[in-house]
Amino acid sequence: MRVLPTPADVAAATPDPIARWAAQALLPGRGGTAWAHGDAVAVLAPALYRFDRLVLTGPVDDVATLLRAHVRPEVRPLVGTAVAEQLDWPVRGTFGWMHRTGSLDPVPGPRWLAESEWDDVEALLRKANPESWAWPREPGPSRWAGVHVDGVLASVAADAWPSPSVGFIAGVATHPDHRGRALSTAVCRFVAGALLAERGTCGLMVDAANDAAIAVYRRLGFTYRSVTALRDSAHT
Repeated sequence: MRVLPTPADVAAATPDPIARWAAQALLPGRGGTAWAHGDAVAVLAPALYRFDRLVLTGPVDDVATLLRAHVRPEVRPLVGTAVAEQLDWPVRGTFGWMHRTGSLDPVPGPRWLAESEWDDVEALLRKANPESWAWPREPGPSRWAGVHVDGVLASVAADAWPSPSVGFIAGVATHPDHRGRALSTAVCRFVAGALLAERGTCGLMVDAANDAAIAVYRRLGFTYRSVTALRDSAHT
């Protein structure tokens, strides 16, 4: 087992975009650690997408070794569902990771919002997506994009929790009065296009049962992968 000290070391050890996204924890001051064992990689990422996470990728036997060595209380292990199904480990829940590479041209309308507009973002989230894991002025999001209809903010998405080589979209919401007009598609296309140009890969998390959101992201060229959050103990 060897330590991977930088995001570049993680990227050299695995092409998996989830592990490369988690490797932001290795940036100065973030408090993360990463290891490789055999063909597997584990990244311990504090406060990643609101929780302390241990992101693991690779063959099941090597992943199991890293999991047993580095799991700890209050840390959520995250693995591909195909691997989780082969581990003798209790499951917290299963959801979707989606990502894409390449480039994506924006459509007219969306723009980056000024910080003075973030109160409007918060009001929209409270109306349209009160369970959002991304909020203005909280850790994670660095900027918000939105589209207006008749001068009123109607749809938003955030550039949040980015790593050097993988951007991440969160906080997607459209006001109920404006749904069905492809506004979320336009805003996500704008944010994804910017992140792809800046970082080369763009990812996001999605509820496995949210067929409408998954369809939006598929239309934007994202591919779906089932991932599973495990419990922080083999005996939970």
